[in-house]
Amino acid sequence: MRDFFKFMLASMLGFILIGLIIFFISLGLLIGLMSYVEQQEVLVQENTVIRIDLKDPVPERTPKEDMLSGIATGSFKTILGLNDILSNISDAKEDDNIKGIILNVNIVPTGISTLEEIRKALLDFKESGKFVLCYGEYMTQAGYYIGSVADEVYLHPGGFIDFKGLNANVMFIKGLLDKLDINMQIVRHGKFKSAVEPLMQKEMSPANREQYATFINAIWGSMLDQISLTRGLSVNELNSIADGLQSYDADEALNKGLVDDIVDRPGYRKVLKKKMNVEDLDEINIISLNQYSRVMKTFSLSKDKIAVIYATGSIGSGMGSNKEIGADKFAETIAKVTGDESVKAVVLRVNSPGGDALASDIIWRELDLLNVKKPVIISMGDVAASGGYWISCASDKILANSTTLTGSIGVFGVIPDFGLFMENKLGITYDRVATNEHSGFPAIMRPLDSFEQQVLQNKVEKVYDLFLLRVSNNRDMTEEEVDKIGEGRIWSGVDALEIGLIDAHGGLTASINLAAEIAGLEDYRVIELPVLKDPLVQMFEDMSEGVYTTALKSELGPFYHDYTQIQSVLKWEGVQARLPYQLYID
Repeated sequence: MRDFFKFMLASMLGFILIGLIIFFISLGLLIGLMSYVEQQEVLVQENTVIRIDLKDPVPERTPKEDMLSGIATGSFKTILGLNDILSNISDAKEDDNIKGIILNVNIVPTGISTLEEIRKALLDFKESGKFVLCYGEYMTQAGYYIGSVADEVYLHPGGFIDFKGLNANVMFIKGLLDKLDINMQIVRHGKFKSAVEPLMQKEMSPANREQYATFINAIWGSMLDQISLTRGLSVNELNSIADGLQSYDADEALNKGLVDDIVDRPGYRKVLKKKMNVEDLDEINIISLNQYSRVMKTFSLSKDKIAVIYATGSIGSGMGSNKEIGADKFAETIAKVTGDESVKAVVLRVNSPGGDALASDIIWRELDLLNVKKPVIISMGDVAASGGYWISCASDKILANSTTLTGSIGVFGVIPDFGLFMENKLGITYDRVATNEHSGFPAIMRPLDSFEQQVLQNKVEKVYDLFLLRVSNNRDMTEEEVDKIGEGRIWSGVDALEIGLIDAHGGLTASINLAAEIAGLEDYRVIELPVLKDPLVQMFEDMSEGVYTTALKSELGPFYHDYTQIQSVLKWEGVQARLPYQLYID
């Protein structure tokens, strides 16, 4: 009898549990359906103001989304990509119902180069005579950089601006490797190829320190020049404010001219009502940029197309993903564009730190064949370095922002030796038999001998020479001239223009306009490639990746990025044309 009641109780609990699961799934579906319905087409009324929040990282492209993926990731909001942010701001400029834009900026976790493009779009928007207002409670430097484009900047009485100058941090793990008896056997070309320094040193080399100092000073100088123009403060005044940390007090930020007034949220609402010349806030229709993206817009029906191909993430072999550049998938995409007669010009949008050198050259070869038939314009995002610059060398023109990180023309190879680690730390040893002298090459459980090291060095030198050839042919330089600005050194967009690595400063919009001009197009439509993964497929990837990533971020906190960099090292295969291993700028 006792077993019978146990069975009954267990069955009842099972039914209750299943009922609860079905209830919450049904509730999620209902909420998802409601949210999905809410995201349908939006009609813009008179007296409309667009609100732009930049609290999420801005991807290059707006991802595909559907109701199921929203349920899977727990979020139904659309995170607009840079492509749609720029096009929507441009559309708003010409929309008579849009009277202005309000920026809400606090923590803005987006690259400076991406923000530079948004900033330029807002400046162009202001040319229409419409207003741009900015409000913040705690503004990071990136937040203030984008917010300073506004006609008026407002700060909360208890708030501050984190305006202090740029700081570059590099994590070195040589000490950790020594403690673990792991020897990283490194071959490289160039004194500036600092991607491997964290594996072989405990601090920056003089050459590395030089390039980082040059780079962040160029980026900071560009930011100050742009802020100076919109805020009416000299660069010297701005540097003085940063040196004295004078923006950490709201009153001082006002006195120094960083903001126009100090108001709380109710006060800011009064400012907006006065700007719109209304008595009640209800008379103003405030919509988000996400909502405005769902307004029905007119599109060109021209058969002539400009293809924008997005090269985002590390470069590797295989098919890649929405966040990585797979050489096989890109070669296939580029070949299709080459054979598509309706595509008259191509913009390759590069936002990549590089990666596998062979994969980079596979992509370059397909782009070179494309460039024989059609104009190819390179649009560089936050980063287009090393392998990212390699693939940029099959083009007519290269455009970058002043704050883009580019260059890093250099290659390296890394072979870890775990032999002593396995023996001394784990008590595991290895022995072997072989048919030939170097059958186990390259081995990771023993050190390389001098002959094997020389084989790898020769391979690295050969790949570097090929890199120099690709750059020299594209940039109309001798290989010796490229070598002087190469050797793995990184450059800002400012310096890259001076030394001839790029042709002009400009973002995605300028690149598309230039492609149309070279192709002689007046009426055309833009298509975006590669085709993003189906939302349902992406949903399952987001589910597994999202849970795992969230847990890691929660546990590791500020060390999460360090973990991801170490994981990246473990995936390196073959000769690498890759950006420096670890660089955080804040």
